[in-house]
Amino acid sequence: MADPLLEVTGLYKSFDGATAVDNVSFTVSESETLGIVGESGSGKTTLARCVLRAIDPDQGIVRFRTYDGEWTKLHDKTDDELIPLRQQMQMVFQDPFSSLNPRMTVQEILEEPLIIHGIGDRSSRRVEVLDILAKVQLDQDSLTRYPHAFSGGQRQRIGIARALILRPKLVVCDESVSALDVSVQAQIINLLEDLQEEFGLTYLFVAHDLSVVHHICDRILVMHQGRVVEQGTVQEVFENPKEDYTRLLLSAIPSPDPDEPLNPLDRKSLGL
Repeated sequence: MADPLLEVTGLYKSFDGATAVDNVSFTVSESETLGIVGESGSGKTTLARCVLRAIDPDQGIVRFRTYDGEWTKLHDKTDDELIPLRQQMQMVFQDPFSSLNPRMTVQEILEEPLIIHGIGDRSSRRVEVLDILAKVQLDQDSLTRYPHAFSGGQRQRIGIARALILRPKLVVCDESVSALDVSVQAQIINLLEDLQEEFGLTYLFVAHDLSVVHHICDRILVMHQGRVVEQGTVQEVFENPKEDYTRLLLSAIPSPDPDEPLNPLDRKSLGL
């Protein structure tokens, strides 16, 4: 079994008195993909952002194992202390249209993280940019173009390249395929899997589409009203869900057979 990379204990976050994340604990192993699923407002994105300290949690402990194998506590770090750790933890955002600066070329977008972290000179940075661009299957001609010149799937490839150019250990994918067409979703999911195998990446995969989660994830956390109501391997959760809320989510997955009707469970009958 792989060594643990991330340990979260008792994480709590509220906004204006409303609880968004309520006493959540979990562990993620190296090279694992952990899916965090639930409806809109379930707290899954807030949880992911608290883990990365993009949002400061109100309570809880987040421990991360760094490149040198040492455990560090993220929850008590100052902003300055977090800067070097940012290189090891990156995010791929939901919307490829708004997450890229429209005034920057692809070359500038991909080089910016290297500049911020003081990595290399201009020549070596260009080598890194060309290398990561090839990894996400975009050609060199893309470097001088601006984001508006690309399709949604291509823009998300640029976003993935920007996250991976620092060679992180942990990548949070925050609904990273939900804004894309189904055929493009499959391409991006396959790309993420290939990159995970090549770089040994660990993913936190935030999603509401359980069919996508079933394809890419090893384990799943099911969130409802800020709490984890069920967790387990993909096979355990899909084949033998223990909670009514999980069964409700699973019942809404369309069948591959277009002639088979969709029969979602009734929320009221389940007492939800």
